[in-house]
Amino acid sequence: MVAEDLSLPEPDTIRNLCLCGHTGGGKTTIAERLLFAAGEIKRMGDVEHGNTVCDFTDEEQQHHHSLQPAVIHFDHEGHHVNVIDTPGMADFVGHAIACFPAVETVVVVIDAVRGIESETRRLMQVATERNLPRMILINKMDLAEADLEELTNQIREEFGDICLPINMPTPDRQGVIDVFETDSHDPTLFSSAEDAHTRIVEQVIEVDDELTENYLESGPNQLDPGRVHEAFEKALREAHLVPIVYVSAKSGAGVDKLLHVTASLLPSPLEGNPRPFVKGDEPLHTEFDAAKPTIAHVFRVSTDKHIGKLGVFRVHQGVVRNRSELYMDDSKKPLRVGHVMRLQGKEHVETEAIGPGEIGAVSKLDEIHFDGVLHDGATPDNPPHLVSLPLPKPMFGLAIELKNHADETKFSSAIAKLQAEDPCFTLERIGATKQTVMRGLGELHLRVVLEKLKALYDIELDTSQPKIAYRETITMPAEGHHRHKKQTGGAGQFGEVYLRVAPLPDDHESGFEFVNATVGGSIPRQFMPAIEKGIRQVLADGAVAGYPMSGVRVEVYDGKHHDVDSKEIAFITAGKKAFLEAVKKAKPILLEPFVEVAITTPSDFMGDVSGDIATRRGRVNDTEMKGMNCVVKAVAPLGELQSYAPQLRSITSGAGSFAMTYSHDEPAPGDIQQAEMAAFQRHDDD
Repeated sequence: MVAEDLSLPEPDTIRNLCLCGHTGGGKTTIAERLLFAAGEIKRMGDVEHGNTVCDFTDEEQQHHHSLQPAVIHFDHEGHHVNVIDTPGMADFVGHAIACFPAVETVVVVIDAVRGIESETRRLMQVATERNLPRMILINKMDLAEADLEELTNQIREEFGDICLPINMPTPDRQGVIDVFETDSHDPTLFSSAEDAHTRIVEQVIEVDDELTENYLESGPNQLDPGRVHEAFEKALREAHLVPIVYVSAKSGAGVDKLLHVTASLLPSPLEGNPRPFVKGDEPLHTEFDAAKPTIAHVFRVSTDKHIGKLGVFRVHQGVVRNRSELYMDDSKKPLRVGHVMRLQGKEHVETEAIGPGEIGAVSKLDEIHFDGVLHDGATPDNPPHLVSLPLPKPMFGLAIELKNHADETKFSSAIAKLQAEDPCFTLERIGATKQTVMRGLGELHLRVVLEKLKALYDIELDTSQPKIAYRETITMPAEGHHRHKKQTGGAGQFGEVYLRVAPLPDDHESGFEFVNATVGGSIPRQFMPAIEKGIRQVLADGAVAGYPMSGVRVEVYDGKHHDVDSKEIAFITAGKKAFLEAVKKAKPILLEPFVEVAITTPSDFMGDVSGDIATRRGRVNDTEMKGMNCVVKAVAPLGELQSYAPQLRSITSGAGSFAMTYSHDEPAPGDIQQAEMAAFQRHDDD
């Protein structure tokens, strides 16, 4: 860790970018090239050799892929630039999206040869929904097999005519020609610099009526450059323009122009669209003013082997100073900030303060957490909050069990740290199946979690496919009776219960009703809670297959008691066994969970996806066209979609993605019900 003592950059000189896009597009190499071109590093590293600034963890070097966001910074043309390099694999897209509130511009990287891929579409859509300016960066422009003209046309067809080149590749692909700030007549690889200049200028000035009028009267050469620059930033903010730039991160072609565009044209914190903060129910407008109360949003948390917990934040107002006291969300106890840093990959450079618009980090604060807001407590009863990010829901699951049960204590601590780092990783105990299940965004996501548990905490787990959380219910009314009598020499046990059961509607609030319908004191009122307790034990443990039961109304209508021998335990047992008898007569069934699934796929694969869903006992309810994509909306059994991700990738050549949420329960197929009930009965006979 290196000490640093620099004055705070002015907000109008700061540029914050997020590099995102489909895996393999070259985001990490672009970040490396930018650092090299800006003079921050003397020699470029290589992803394959594991020596880049951004891919610095053991897991990333082993997999040769970015698995977590990395922050770098450099200065260019008098501007301070922060770049966040994010992972591109679908399993880690949550990490990329979580960084969006920290930047003014989302730079979507597209491989010039492979073209538009599934995560390209997804991230473009998310950035649009977050109201963030976007720029498309086409990497590997120097490869001969890359058809840059065709790709540019595809981008405009997919994402709209607002996507326009801001520079054009030279015929030899070794450089680019600026077509916005200058009206060049130099030759280009396709189209012409003059035509490209006219298109982008006309697109930009549409957001300014006065500029449009001047253009129509006097032509493009008479426009005020300052006004055109302002219109450019306004067009970005209003999603009226998505500039396209061309580079080769490997050779460096176009990188000098990319640096210039970043410094001179992309929005500063003062010019970007504000993030949606609230205080209570009221919107909060933050100001990038060092004199204002501090507001900083934590968009990433990690655990470092040397410095412990690290919280990475973006300052939206005020200053985060070393040795200051700040509050976290609603906490009434201040945090003592001891180490404020700027990040350069794995390097943590200590500084006295991080100012408005900047990205920084604090260490050794156990209370800091993802998506939290650090503030100075100026309004303790109504602290600021950022409107929560809708991140991808973790649906891929693995049932886990410790290989060494002596690791129980350190496992809990390790999982808590991993969950703090990863907003798309969860761990839950499923009562219905008596399994502990970890969930993430895909098989690789959870494999990396398992690798971290082994490497960092020496914890190994056995894994298996999670069981389906079926639910038991009944389909018709029935009656049950049990007389419990036990004599052991002294005071005995006696309790007799008659009851009726009936199905409840699917939308019943609690799924269970218990009614005392006895008359004449056949069962004293003080024993009714014991009867209900016995019934609830069956509801929890299952009556016919070992799964929780619901959707049942129970009415106790008669019984007997003994003045001496009737005790609570007797009526617990009588209630339980009377209920079990009634359930067996009430035609019990197993219900399985169904989910609503939305599958995004290129339209060419719509028929294949719909057909596959049908083979999984699913029902397609709707299809919706979105550009070149189609969204297939269906309901299907969760059990048929447990390992759906690899199958969908196979069907759609890697271009499909899906999201699902719980919908309702339906009766499971007869063969499944019989198998589950038979297995439970054999176990119950012990």
